[in-house]
Parts: sequence; C-alpha cells; structure tokens
Amino acid sequence: MTTPILTYNPNPSHPDKQLPPLACDSHVHVFGPADRYAYASSRNFTPVDAPKERLFDLHRHLGIGRCVIVQSAVHGMDNRVVEDAIAAGQGRYLGVALVPLDVDDGELQRLARVGFRAVRFNFMPHLGSAVDTQALLALTQRLATLEMHLQVHFPSAMVHSLAPVLVQSAVPVVIDHMGRVDALLGPQHADFAALCDLLGQPGMHVKVSGIDRIDPSPPYTAGLLLARCLVERFPTQCVWGTDWPHPNHTHVPDDGALVNAIWQMAPDAELRQRVLVDNPQALYRFANH
Repeated sequence: MTTPILTYNPNPSHPDKQLPPLACDSHVHVFGPADRYAYASSRNFTPVDAPKERLFDLHRHLGIGRCVIVQSAVHGMDNRVVEDAIAAGQGRYLGVALVPLDVDDGELQRLARVGFRAVRFNFMPHLGSAVDTQALLALTQRLATLEMHLQVHFPSAMVHSLAPVLVQSAVPVVIDHMGRVDALLGPQHADFAALCDLLGQPGMHVKVSGIDRIDPSPPYTAGLLLARCLVERFPTQCVWGTDWPHPNHTHVPDDGALVNAIWQMAPDAELRQRVLVDNPQALYRFANH
C-alpha cells in the first residue's frame, strides 16, 4: 500500500453557534490504530489513523453530544474497532456494522446487544462487488426481530433501480449522503426527484450529510440547497452527520464549517431539534436521554 493519507483536518474551526443539547453526528468512521485494529487487505486506500480518541476530541470541540459510528470498508467486516468505540462512548455512541448477507443470527444478536443499530451495504463501485438484492431483502426479515435497520450507500443513478427493492424492506431504510446526487444538476434532476419519491414511501430516511461530496466547492451552496429541500420536505426523516474523517474524498473539509452549515439547511430551531436530536433518537434509540 502507498503512504497513509490524512483524510481529515486536524485543526477544524470552532462553530459559530451552539448546537442543541444531545445533538447527534449520525455518520462518522474510525480508523485504527492500525497496530491494534488491522486495515482490511481489500481496502482501496490506506488512511492515517483516525481513532476514537480523536473523534471524541472533535465532538467536544464541535459541541456534539451523541454519535453513530459507521463501520468503514477500511476495516472490512471486522467490526471490533467500532465496537471498542461504542464501549468507550458512555452510552453516547452507537454503531452501524458491515456484515455479509449470510451473517448468522448469533452474530447479529451480539452486534445488537453491544450497540449496533443497523447494518450497511455499499453499492458504490469503489467499495466492492454487487449486492444480491433478494438476499438483502431476506436479511431485513432477520433484522426486524432485533429492531435493527438497513443503511444503504449507492451512486445517484442507482436510485431508479433500487427504489422498488428498498420499499420492500422489512425494516426502516436509511439512505446515505442524500443519495450521492450531483448537487450542481439542481433539485429538478431526475435522480433527486426519484430520491424524493422514495422518501415519500413508509420507512425511508435520509442522511443530510455530504454537502461537501455532492457539491465539490465550499461553501457548498448547491449541496445546501438540496439538503434544505430534504429537511423542509421530510422533517421527520432526516438525520445529519459530518462523515468524519472523510474517506475517499476530493478534498479535506472543515468540520466546523460543516456544523455552521446546519443553520442554512435547517433554518429554524424546531427543524434543527428534529434533525439533530429527535430523529436520531427515534431511529437509533440512545439509552441516555
């Protein structure tokens, strides 16, 4: 592998305003330390370590009280790195696991018991092979008995073919990063329209994370426009996240600026309370509330 890549800003700015109590960062990852939690041989890049201690420090700096850590393909399906962070998080950190479609019931039960609330499947070409959608639907039946949900990450054009599958899920579905639409194409584009149609179906949720992924340049005006459309149209179905430490990215965003952007995507206090506190609590069920 090549020289490790620093994917995050080690000195993010301080947010201009204070987030509401128990505000949740609903999408982050942890990397390493690699000498304790090995990086997967299947990874597509090697990051500089971004361990739980640095994540906890970041959240103190940003004023974030809760978090959901998503297992990264950097660590493959060895979820121990997230499990360790959950255990150290004093009830304020929960997880989303990566598992094979044929994961056994005992392992799913164990993951649920230690604080994983969902499993994630990547349909992104750079993150692995295709997913058998019928097997995925069968898995959702097993997730339902554990009150776990399904999280999906897919390229924007795939929303048209995946939507008929996802509406058959036996559990709630969370769509990553606003469906990875191209914000520069605007809210009238077919991919964004299809995303909104999907969110009109029962059980669908979306992460209004990744304004910096769907719009390549700060201050991410086009990305914010789409995020605000989603928050205002689907106020009970949106959760927010920084996506720290920003793997597989075009640039290194400033996490303080990402927090500041919340006031533009959710301009009133009631919307911010929903997106940052109420919706994450309903979806992830933090015990410390």
